[in-house]
Amino acid sequence: MSTQGLDEFAGWVEGLMRARGYDIDSPRGGGKSRIADEAGVHRAAVTRLLQRQSMPDLETMRRIAPLLGVSVRDMLIRSGRVSPEELPLAADLLPPSDWQPTMEDFARWLGVPDERLGVFVKVVNQFLEPDVEGADAQASVEPRRTARD
Repeated sequence: MSTQGLDEFAGWVEGLMRARGYDIDSPRGGGKSRIADEAGVHRAAVTRLLQRQSMPDLETMRRIAPLLGVSVRDMLIRSGRVSPEELPLAADLLPPSDWQPTMEDFARWLGVPDERLGVFVKVVNQFLEPDVEGADAQASVEPRRTARD
């Protein structure tokens, strides 16, 4: 990562820390120690970031992000470790709301091999299509009477 990238990321994190009430500016403010303690990370990791010496590792980002009110995804993207395209939002992966999956889609999601696809669809459809004769026969059966009736 470039020095400029580290500087921009550290500046962004500093702003988030200040906005959340961590006093990172005064020598005895305790903000660096407080966020490190609350996140369960070493104070040195926070100090190295704020002094623009090194980028925090993934575990440090994962622990600090909730305290700063941001997602780990946002931290990773802002740090330059990944691009938004490499870490899409779940909503970006969903199909359109009017899309209706086919039985073949379900078979592929379940890992049914292509050579078994036809058999899978045929068998599943047998369970999904109503049996007209069976439905009529079931409707005509009288309920069983008990001694209490």
